[in-house]
Amino acid sequence: MVLGMTEPLSDSQQAAWRAFVESSWALHTRLEDELRAATGLSMADYHVMVVLSEAHEHRVRMGELASQLVFSPSRCTYQIASMVKRGLVRKQSCSDDGRGQEAVLTDAGMAALTAAAPLHLATVRELFIDDLDDAEIATVTRVFGRLGPRLRSLPVTA
Repeated sequence: MVLGMTEPLSDSQQAAWRAFVESSWALHTRLEDELRAATGLSMADYHVMVVLSEAHEHRVRMGELASQLVFSPSRCTYQIASMVKRGLVRKQSCSDDGRGQEAVLTDAGMAALTAAAPLHLATVRELFIDDLDDAEIATVTRVFGRLGPRLRSLPVTA
């Protein structure tokens, strides 16, 4: 993309963009703060544990995990190392070929996720879901269901 040649946003596009950015940052900050206060977990910790809990045998290759989380490989490695120190996950050689590394959810990680889930759900409902009607939920699902796969397919930098 060539900067300087991009058409400016219309007033309605600018309003939509600003409303999205400001609200999503505020929502993420509140979710992070509430989760940390209640459980000591970050949103990144929680999301890693959700992805691992849903995976076969609670394990995912590091590269695939980075891709699913939309993390750079180095950020994923740092995140997993932090969680290994706290006993929430472990790293091991891939079970199928032994060449790569997998992140594996530990029993302690599953217990932490199980304890955190109802608290996080209550915050998600209070700050987001319960303030939307069915049509708004359908719109959010349609828009981000379409945008998400494209955004996740872009290369992650840094």
